Amino acid sequence: MRVSCLQENLAKGLSIVGRAVATKSTLPVLSNILLATDEGRLKLAATNLELAVVTWIGAKVEDEGAITVPARLLAEFVTSLPNDRIDMDLNVRTHTLHMACARSEANIKGIDATEFPPIPTVGGEGEATATVKIEPDLLREVIGQVAFAAATDESRPVLAGVLVSFGDSELTMAATDGFRLSVRTARLPVSAPQKIDVLVPARTLNEVARLAADEKDPIEMTVTPNKSQILFHMSNIDLVSRLIEGTFPNYRHIIPQSFKTRSVLSTSDFLNAARRASFFAREAANIIRLTIQPGEEMVPGRVSVTATSAEVGDNVNDIDAVVEGEGITIAFNARYLTEVLGALTSQKVGLETNTPTNPGVLKPVGDDGFIHVIMPLQLPK
Repeated sequence: MRVSCLQENLAKGLSIVGRAVATKSTLPVLSNILLATDEGRLKLAATNLELAVVTWIGAKVEDEGAITVPARLLAEFVTSLPNDRIDMDLNVRTHTLHMACARSEANIKGIDATEFPPIPTVGGEGEATATVKIEPDLLREVIGQVAFAAATDESRPVLAGVLVSFGDSELTMAATDGFRLSVRTARLPVSAPQKIDVLVPARTLNEVARLAADEKDPIEMTVTPNKSQILFHMSNIDLVSRLIEGTFPNYRHIIPQSFKTRSVLSTSDFLNAARRASFFAREAANIIRLTIQPGEEMVPGRVSVTATSAEVGDNVNDIDAVVEGEGITIAFNARYLTEVLGALTSQKVGLETNTPTNPGVLKPVGDDGFIHVIMPLQLPK
């Protein structure tokens, strides 16, 4: 293999695939990145056997070939080089990659590319179970409003995933960690060929959102025939992830169908108040108390966001609100509340409540596509 490319292009490509490199593995090749010539371009790939990322960068290819080299060493070395042309020459016999840029040279010992696990690609017509396309900005928004609600530990793998459903002309994502539930529905430009429900690791979707930041064209999502993997195809990036086996909870039964109190208030004011209260809640089991009071005649309704800690003090924030129904005091986890408010893009948010021991429901005003259910905390005596 003899190939040349620009330092900035190689550095960017390495940053794209780097998150898929295995950090702990008994297979040394999984700590490596695959470099391979591919139809006049340089292909970079990494996998931890659960997630794989492939990207292509522009290059001048003189001789075809492939090699895997240690990911960390390669990334650190390339990042340190000046913004100039990098020439790479592979010694096939010793599996050593010679790199030269400006006045710097290096020889990096690698592992034969044949030992690198094969990465699935989207097959020919009729081989994929289902493929849908979605605009990158919309996909990032949907993921940002759902993935944070998934469980972060692997003790219950199903809850560490996001239920991704597409059928007709809608895409729905839902996630829950047992204490909160986020559901977002978005319209698809073209109807899905059939209804599909799959469980995608939340970490995978967060990575997709990161990679989609620079995308302009619609992103293709394809589920393999056996529903074991999902593929996200972008302009110069392919991401392949395993799917989680198991049955996601019937989340529709969790969503309250009625309320006794509905408060509409500024999303930004609510978020800022919750953040300020969270500083004090850290020392008090992370409890934020909401006291909701209906308005009277010329006096508007009010939501008081408070946190009290015997060790550090207390904080009170009052927010004007349109309150429909009776007054109530209810408590929520500070992090859960700030995370969902931070994910909203609407100016106004509605909070629906029933009793201090029943879940609260947050909905952006003017948008029926998002709903968030949050379990209350027991109020301190």
